[in-house]
Amino acid sequence: MYNNIGGGGGGGGPQPGYNNNINVGVGIGVGPQPGPASNPQPSPFGNSFYGAGSGLIRGGISAYGEKILGSSSNYVQSNISKFFSDPQYYFQVNDHYVRNKMKVVLFPFLHRGHWTRITEPVGGRLSYKPPIYDINAPDLYIPFMAFGTYVVLAGFSLGLNVKFSPEALNWLFVKGLLGWFMQVMLLKVTLLSLGCGEAPLLDIVAYAGYSFTGLCLAVLGRITFGPSYYVLLPWVCLCMGVFLVKTMKRVLFAEVRSYDSSRHHYLLIFIALAQFPLFIWLGNVTVNWLF
Repeated sequence: MYNNIGGGGGGGGPQPGYNNNINVGVGIGVGPQPGPASNPQPSPFGNSFYGAGSGLIRGGISAYGEKILGSSSNYVQSNISKFFSDPQYYFQVNDHYVRNKMKVVLFPFLHRGHWTRITEPVGGRLSYKPPIYDINAPDLYIPFMAFGTYVVLAGFSLGLNVKFSPEALNWLFVKGLLGWFMQVMLLKVTLLSLGCGEAPLLDIVAYAGYSFTGLCLAVLGRITFGPSYYVLLPWVCLCMGVFLVKTMKRVLFAEVRSYDSSRHHYLLIFIALAQFPLFIWLGNVTVNWLF
């Protein structure tokens, strides 16, 4: 009896009724394995506060950006309209305006009307009427047409003297643009020195471009009857000087706050006298830089 019990305890197998795995686990000191970590439940209040805060931040940044961009756009547009105006405005002309405007430029002594521009209320503020309704309004149609005619007549004059070439025509084109630019700078610098720098740039370009109207007449006189050039050129210089003095006077009276009569008169006389060397240089149709 004892041998059977001893033999079962010394080398026996697993006994029924016992959990052998638990006995082994306890024997080597290994405890139960932890289960997978559970995710915490999201708080509805936290998500609500976060969404509301991010929405407010995004809305504030968007509104601030739109405000900055809007103010910048308005500033740029106001300055563009202030200094450049609307280019389409300067091409609202008809045949009646072109004829009368050329009379004013070529014969300013015969202009009996006023030299001030006509205004009209537009959008709650005063605006100048377009050239088609105001003979004193500047336009760019006549200057561009006169400039093109000047280049064609000058090239034709070179052809009559057997000096025409494509290079010479290019030089006449550049010479005319340079003379136009010099006239613009003369008027602009004069207005700036008198404290009137807010005149639109296209107005100044238009006033300066009227010079080619008289130059076309002088060059045409040289082509048809040579000696008439020496009579027509001083005449168109004088008429252009008077036209610019009358026009600049109107601009000064309209925009300059403090009026210094002596200084204004001297500068206006300087503008009139400066037309003579400029017209002589442009009227001398050659391929040379000077004469």
